[in-house]
Amino acid sequence: MLAATSAHAETWPSALEASLARAGVPRSATTLLVQDVDVPAPLIAHRSGEAMNPASVMKLVTSYAALERLGPAFSWNTRVAGSADIGNGILRGDLFITGGGDPRLSRERLWLLLRELRTQGIRRIGGDVITDRSLFRLPRHDPAAFDQRPLRPYNAGADALSVDYGAMRIRVVPTPSGAIATSDPLPAGITLDSRIRRTSSVSCGDPTAQLTAMKAETSAGLQLNLEGSLPQGCIEPFDWNIAPLPPDRLFEGVFRTLWQELGGEIDGRFRDGPTPPQARPLAGTVSPNLPEVLRDMNKWSNNVIARQVLATLGALAEPGEDSITAGIAVVKNTLTANGIGTAGLVIENGAGLSRSERISADTLGQLLISAWHSRTMPELVSSLPVAGVDGTARRRVPNSPAAGYAHVKTGTLDGVRSLAGYVLARNGHRYAIVLMINHPNAGAARDVQDALIEWVAGL
Repeated sequence: MLAATSAHAETWPSALEASLARAGVPRSATTLLVQDVDVPAPLIAHRSGEAMNPASVMKLVTSYAALERLGPAFSWNTRVAGSADIGNGILRGDLFITGGGDPRLSRERLWLLLRELRTQGIRRIGGDVITDRSLFRLPRHDPAAFDQRPLRPYNAGADALSVDYGAMRIRVVPTPSGAIATSDPLPAGITLDSRIRRTSSVSCGDPTAQLTAMKAETSAGLQLNLEGSLPQGCIEPFDWNIAPLPPDRLFEGVFRTLWQELGGEIDGRFRDGPTPPQARPLAGTVSPNLPEVLRDMNKWSNNVIARQVLATLGALAEPGEDSITAGIAVVKNTLTANGIGTAGLVIENGAGLSRSERISADTLGQLLISAWHSRTMPELVSSLPVAGVDGTARRRVPNSPAAGYAHVKTGTLDGVRSLAGYVLARNGHRYAIVLMINHPNAGAARDVQDALIEWVAGL
């Protein structure tokens, strides 16, 4: 176990202390741990036993448990089967699509899957398309619950048969008076109406900052009214991701559009249901393996992937039970089995997009050191953003000798700034670091994180 001692004032790096002061964050609102991965006691441990909100740093916990339980060769499967014979280009019955919880099922892979059906001579589906989502048992998900922004992609929920992370990618092309908006493929049953207008502002910044989308149900389906303002300085086309549909409706819309583009027809309707054991396999698609999925999750802090991974852990451990509750139990049991303390640990979704999730620096430090000495260390470390190089840490420690020497996961919420990972120091040793700040001024504390990375890198 890591010692939960408080560091003496003189042991705190002066640059870290100064950064805290500039941000207006008292030391009592932080928890800090720095430990050589090959030394049993920490170099610094301040309030390390206090459970804090980690924001997206919680993804480290989900990643660790997934690699330990599922292994680096694990992948997700999506299967397609038929209930009848094929004749004259017609599947004379229902088509069954069994979701395997694939976090990386994309429109491109779905297109390839449907193309495989077409190469088998199926042009028309004579019955219904039945989607089997039974792998996951999930509580009702409210995408507005976290921050009242239900169309934000990070608020999309888990689903056993989800496509494109549950989101639509809208291509926005600025024009002199507004913007043209398209989506490829545009899910069947959705229309786009761009009402975006230009402002006189020269600076572009984030072109999506002043854009909103409003949903309106019409006789033709769902109309998305794209509204807001676009500065004159924004002249290049850009992508805007939104999540206006629940997973089942988005999957149906993308499926129908792609199938029609391939020359296919559907006689019946879409509905949920089980895949009968006697259904004949027709096609399938396999996800990238777990380490590649975790790279997407951690490099870019993808909340939907984290939700999917946690649900997968639960579904495989306790089939038929609540997948999230079971997944949380799997994570905690995995930590305990590896000698990692779980005092104060609270997991809601495994993504960190939560006001209730809590973890101590001790637990994170033990996890990082356990992971460093585990068989899957390379997979976990390579999934983390490299400070000053890539992912969500690409702008950290800019123009610093420390750039490229830290693999770290960051976390950001209102009132929360967190950082955890590994730093290779000048002395040749590697250190596990954890810094969590829970304070109204946490948003001003980005420099505190950079100061810690630079100090450890310079040891």
